[in-house]
Amino acid sequence: MDDFVRNKLTEWDLSDFIDRFEDQGIDEENLYYLDDQDINNLITKIGPRAKFKNKLKQLKEEQSSNQEAADVPVPSQHEQQEAADSAQVLPCTGAKGKRKLDLQGESCKGHQPNKQQRDNKTQSYREATILSAVRTIMGSVLKKLPCQDDTKLKNFLRKKINDLKTDKRELIGVFGKTGAGKSSLINAIIEEKDLLPFGEICACTSVMIKVEANPNLNKPKFEADIEFITKEEWKGEIWSMKQFLGDNANEEWEDDEECRDFVEKLSALYGEEWRDKSPESLMDIKYFSEIQEFHQSQRKTLTCGSAKELSTKLIKYTRSSSKHGQGREIRKWFWPLVKCVTVKVPNNDLLQHVTLVDLPGNGDRNKNRNKMWKGIVGDCSTVWIVTEINRAAAEEEPWEILKSACSLMGNGGQCQRLHFICTKSDLIDDPDDDEEDDVCARILQRNVTAKQEVIKKFGKLNQVKKHFQGDCLEVFTVSSKEFLKGKHLKLDETEIPKLQDFLKGLNDCHSVTLNYVSGAFGILSLMQAANSTEGAGKKTHVCAELEKNLSRQLDQVKEAVEGAHKAFETCLTDGVEKSKSSCEKNLNTFLYPPRSGRGFHSTLKCVVQNDGVHKKQHINLNARLALWMTDSIDEEFRKTFPNEEKWGSFNGVITKFSLDTERLIQENQSLKLQLTFLSTEEENIKTKLKEIIWVNKKAIYNSLTETIEEKMLPCYKKAAAFSGDQTLKYMRDTIAEHVRVSKNTMFEEAKAVMLNQLNVLKEKILKTLQETMKESIELSLKTDDNSIPDVPEELEKVKKYYDELKRSSKELDIAFR
Repeated sequence: MDDFVRNKLTEWDLSDFIDRFEDQGIDEENLYYLDDQDINNLITKIGPRAKFKNKLKQLKEEQSSNQEAADVPVPSQHEQQEAADSAQVLPCTGAKGKRKLDLQGESCKGHQPNKQQRDNKTQSYREATILSAVRTIMGSVLKKLPCQDDTKLKNFLRKKINDLKTDKRELIGVFGKTGAGKSSLINAIIEEKDLLPFGEICACTSVMIKVEANPNLNKPKFEADIEFITKEEWKGEIWSMKQFLGDNANEEWEDDEECRDFVEKLSALYGEEWRDKSPESLMDIKYFSEIQEFHQSQRKTLTCGSAKELSTKLIKYTRSSSKHGQGREIRKWFWPLVKCVTVKVPNNDLLQHVTLVDLPGNGDRNKNRNKMWKGIVGDCSTVWIVTEINRAAAEEEPWEILKSACSLMGNGGQCQRLHFICTKSDLIDDPDDDEEDDVCARILQRNVTAKQEVIKKFGKLNQVKKHFQGDCLEVFTVSSKEFLKGKHLKLDETEIPKLQDFLKGLNDCHSVTLNYVSGAFGILSLMQAANSTEGAGKKTHVCAELEKNLSRQLDQVKEAVEGAHKAFETCLTDGVEKSKSSCEKNLNTFLYPPRSGRGFHSTLKCVVQNDGVHKKQHINLNARLALWMTDSIDEEFRKTFPNEEKWGSFNGVITKFSLDTERLIQENQSLKLQLTFLSTEEENIKTKLKEIIWVNKKAIYNSLTETIEEKMLPCYKKAAAFSGDQTLKYMRDTIAEHVRVSKNTMFEEAKAVMLNQLNVLKEKILKTLQETMKESIELSLKTDDNSIPDVPEELEKVKKYYDELKRSSKELDIAFR
């Protein structure tokens, strides 16, 4: 039996039959010659046998297809040049002369991948096979470490095997106002045109929708996991909304955006019944009979055989119109109760390690939903801002979203790339009056102009730019419609393939397989070394050198973090003084806007009722008061905690951390296995610390605004309690007086909280490094355990996989330079 058959059985989740195939001498060549009787003898159970037959049939078809492709004659150099010349003569080609192969159907799924795409797919497939094989190996190794006769090393090894990670997802946040084309864009990119509903019905602006791969290969279905807010939260929202509406006369509701939103939310679930019922009555179980999961504090899962079927079922949980489709009434809409929906798509390589998140642009009044929104925004490595091309630079909302959320994405998050996506690029005036080529030329020229205008507008946003690297912005002009139907534009001119290639890059460059295999290689090296007496005389000397190196490295880490602490303290001291001297003037420009009237009364009322925030109008009074302090640290913070992985936090001191194991291996070949384990442990701990630093740096940066909010809460509660004719005056006076009295302590406390959190991070980093590496040194070089099983075959196999992945990793690095 060869590795090909073993890997195939593992990949098809039929690894239980590896031994039987091996006993019968099945290799790659005779695998294809198995007939029904042979398969019946090898696999006696009907279920696995049916699965194997189907997989083998697909494999044979794939081999046949590859052979046909190999048989296609390669064009001569002259023919290739002629084709290239033709392409240069015809830069814009209409529907009649382009994409002949692609337009056999309306979908683009049939277009031929280029060589790089084929190579990437082959590499991804190979990595998936390796990961599956190594996971199987480590599963069998774990079984060799029974819980009886526990030893310290045995427990350590079990924990290390169980801690091996096999999945980490890149989050892409997708922002844009209703109607901008987010749903169509996502559908087109992942090539599931019916997945997310769009067009006839209005999107609900409060529901977050995640789109990711369905990991269950044995159940290739479309699924939606619906998470609700709690009953207590909804009851509190009802009470708050009815109180707010009660403070405003019915005739004023249409003129107030907040009132309109509350009426829409309550009417979606209750129709007109909410108007004369108490919050307690509106919590009656009869209103939630279709969603018993809400009352039971559970999630609801929808499972469907097609994207269209799932989309239809999801409507009432994600949209906010009273009608759907051709006049069919939907009596209840449950989106007000939904916290988040996770849509899982089967058999989609683009989503293998990527999650697309359709996000509301401004958070939510519900505290838990808003906390989740902030967390997701902060976790996004890429953010897509989606807007229609016709007013890409002039439309206020996408730019307001960017300005209001940039601190959560940048210094308060981990965003490395901003993509400004201009949709509906195919929509131009009077296309029928022009020749096909003229329409194409007009579209492409407008695309160029739109990109220039967006880049120019972004260049003026100094408050936004300081959170990101200079080359973080990329502008795309896309047409989902043209991508699917191809009337005026060639495939690449729709720019959807560019975004698909970007997602493929996130998947192809993903280090999950290498990290897992590296960790497995280290563990198996340690196990094989446990019974070895080789190099016993050198262990004491090598241990001493490793401990000396560890002490020196810890000193360097400590020095770097304390240097950052000192720099932040200097910046914050300046920020505190500026805040004290300018906060009242800054506050008055908010409390007394140039055109303040009845509308501002409602705005301020909403602000104090929501702890200083008005989501719809992108107002955050706490962030406004903290502005001088965040401004004072922004540049230093981005330098200390860069979101770009290649730089590393604290001037790269964690990235450079090393016990010099590579040199020690060269000098002490008899201890190669132990030192190999320590080398992989170095990489594992650096990966772990990177995650710890990213989580903590977000909390450190956001602590400034959060401390201000905490100190402002008493005055917000007091101001929210006012009613009557003088409410606006009393609210203004209450806020102004509170800031005047608190300014001498409030900003100093925000500074102290941030510096304290930085100290906590320093101690966490040092403790993690010291304890992890000290334990690893002790167990690899100071501990003998004869009960650990030998694993020479497993080690040899995993080493081959590890070496292969390292080679391909170097090749990828060269390709992306």
